[in-house]
Amino acid sequence: MNAIADPSVETSRDGTHSGRVRLILALVCACQFMVILDSSIVNVALPSVQRDLGFSAAGVAWVVDGYLLAFAGFMLLGGRAADLFGQRRMLIIGLTVFSAASLIGGISTTAELLVAARFAQGIGAALLAPATLAVINTEFTETRTRARAFGAWSAAGGIGGMAGALAGGAITTGLSWRWVFLINVPIGVALTGLALLSLTAGRRVHRESLDLLGAVTGTAGLAAVIFGVMSGADHGWLSGVVAGPVALGVLLLIVFLAVEARVAARPLVPPRLFRIRPVAVGNTLLLLFGAIGIAMWYFTSLLLQNVLGYSALRTGLGQAPAAVTFLVFARVSATLLPRTGARPQILAGSACLLAGFAWLTRVGADSGYLLGVLGPTLLIAVGIGLTFPTLMAVATSDAPDGDAGIVGGLAGTANQVGGAIGLAVFATIAGSAAAYGRVFVVAAGIAVAIAVIASALMKATESERVS
Repeated sequence: MNAIADPSVETSRDGTHSGRVRLILALVCACQFMVILDSSIVNVALPSVQRDLGFSAAGVAWVVDGYLLAFAGFMLLGGRAADLFGQRRMLIIGLTVFSAASLIGGISTTAELLVAARFAQGIGAALLAPATLAVINTEFTETRTRARAFGAWSAAGGIGGMAGALAGGAITTGLSWRWVFLINVPIGVALTGLALLSLTAGRRVHRESLDLLGAVTGTAGLAAVIFGVMSGADHGWLSGVVAGPVALGVLLLIVFLAVEARVAARPLVPPRLFRIRPVAVGNTLLLLFGAIGIAMWYFTSLLLQNVLGYSALRTGLGQAPAAVTFLVFARVSATLLPRTGARPQILAGSACLLAGFAWLTRVGADSGYLLGVLGPTLLIAVGIGLTFPTLMAVATSDAPDGDAGIVGGLAGTANQVGGAIGLAVFATIAGSAAAYGRVFVVAAGIAVAIAVIASALMKATESERVS
């Protein structure tokens, strides 16, 4: 992962030597790599997991949904915990939980145990991801170096996606699906050692107590809403299994907002953050963008296997070019962002997303790979590469002192909630393998919405240049 650390990123808040800064950047990029690797590697392995553990066709989706539910539901808590208890401490705790849950997932003998392990992995990721974003915000304060750091962090996700697509197919075919989880254990151990070496103990710790009422109502509210929406594809959107959790979740979120407005000291999510324009607009766009990411990786994996008849290994190879393209354009985005500002890159990326998803709507069982899949997924990957790191940089810019963790948690939550809800809605829209085109039509519409919102709400001024 050291190759991701841009040698030009040489300064940090305390002016320490560039070698330490490179270690820190390598650490946060490697953590992002592991989280994305886990997501993409599991997608390819799902058919094998379903056969071996006896999942139903609907139940196997919880191998993905369980992770997304916990990841999205607990990320706000993880973000505030990084501010209160220290980024280094929460990053190490997140790595430990994630690695231990990966071990349990790898040795699972029942469907229920694997889903429980995936929930635990999601909690570990929810503690880990905001801490990495907080580290970037506090260690890289100059416009150019922060943009490059976010570009490297996003590119690490591209490498994780590429490695997951390739390794998932190879491991599932040559070894066992169990190793798609077990591979995280040695990676987690190595990253824990790197964190102990590169991060200063006690950095940015606040002594205020955690807003427990806000943490409980916010986390439970998000989790209940996401669970209800995820259940829609299996039980129908008007069933009690859907309506009950959604209604409970909305009620808890209303209580959460009331609590946050009244808590004087350290609310879990200070309402003043939403008065910061980049934070508000960036999180809105990340919510929409999360669904597009799910449509790209999850449904193209299913399309290749269930429609075109590809094996797990061929599916991994088929998705690898898009992952490489994302990696390249994430770096391009980081280079251009300080010069162009955010809006031009978001508009260009949205145009690529629209074109790519519109192209995918034409794919059928008789489509060839080169023109039917490779072409459109490369276009989408360009769009993701230009858009995602830009949105993350916008949503986490202007973070007040002491709030870097929760601002990062907000951005991650928006993206993950969008992905979780998007997966549930898209699964309902798709209905069957023959109807994946409907998913891509809706994804194209979301790309248009992102462009419209960016045009209307983001000013082409210096304040937009993620300073």
